[in-house]
Amino acid sequence: MALLVPKSLDATWDAIHGRFDLDLPFLGAALAAAFRRCAVDRAHLAVTGFSDGATMAIALGVANGDLFTHVLAFSPGFLIPLRRVGAAHYFLSHGAADDILPIDHSRTIVRDLRRAHLDVHLREFDGGHTVPPNVAQEAFQWFVR
Repeated sequence: MALLVPKSLDATWDAIHGRFDLDLPFLGAALAAAFRRCAVDRAHLAVTGFSDGATMAIALGVANGDLFTHVLAFSPGFLIPLRRVGAAHYFLSHGAADDILPIDHSRTIVRDLRRAHLDVHLREFDGGHTVPPNVAQEAFQWFVR
C-alpha cells in the first residue's frame, strides 16, 4: 500500500469555498509524482479525508470516479455540486454527537449520492467530531475487500 498524504495549501481545502484553483493542481501534480514513483493499482485507488478533507474527498470522488474507485469520508460537511464522472464507491462515517458538523450533513450527502445511483455505506457511531480507531479499521477493511 502506498499513501499520499497532502495538506491543503491554505487553512483548508479551497473547494470548500467553491474554488479549485490552488489545491486541485497541487493534488494533480502530487498524484502524477506518486504514479511515477510507485506501482499504483489504478483499479483500486482511494481518496480519503476528515471534516473539510472529507468534503474534498467526496468532491474528488464525484468528479473523478473514473480515477478513484473508493472514497472514505469521515465527518464530511456537504456535497459540492460537480459534474459526475464515473462511479466510485463511498464509505462515510459520522458521530451522532458531532457538534462541529452535525450528523445530518452525512445523512443528506448519503441521500444525494444514492439518488445518483452510487454505492454508499454510512457508518454512524456514538461520539463527536472524530474518527474512532474501530471506525477507521472498518473503513480500511471495507476498502481492501
